[in-house]
Amino acid sequence: MISTSMTNACRLFFLLAMLCVVLSAPAAADPARYASIRRDEAFLREGPSYAHKVLWVYHRKNFPVMIIGSFDAWRRVKDVDGTVGWMHHTQLSDARTVVFIGFTKSQLREDAKPTSGIVAYAEPGVVAKLKACKLAECEVETSGVDGWVSKKNIWGVEFSEVF
Repeated sequence: MISTSMTNACRLFFLLAMLCVVLSAPAAADPARYASIRRDEAFLREGPSYAHKVLWVYHRKNFPVMIIGSFDAWRRVKDVDGTVGWMHHTQLSDARTVVFIGFTKSQLREDAKPTSGIVAYAEPGVVAKLKACKLAECEVETSGVDGWVSKKNIWGVEFSEVF
């Protein structure tokens, strides 16, 4: 027969072991967020300093990028093609934009309903200002045209984002 004090000691040991497991688990990483390129010329570097080699030069103001990390004043970013590198925070803006993806033109509709009228078509590569998002569609504006587009046709927003 096991004594009550021994059972309590076992329970305490088990609880302490579980607490150690929980406390030693790595913290969840910050969720990715999106930004856009602030200037007509922005440099993507292989590391977080001006001493690092330039991997790519973007010549597209407002082009969206995903921020996947940071170090001091530098942001690790990923673009629509999967290219990853570092940019100084002064080259980025918090303005949300998206880029149209795919191989064919995307329909922009009057509202979020798939049966609403088409107001324009956007070619792959077109950059648009992101205005609002529902579960499956986002409202965008480009070249003076406002419309709703399916999230599957744009890059620069998470499928779960609604605002």
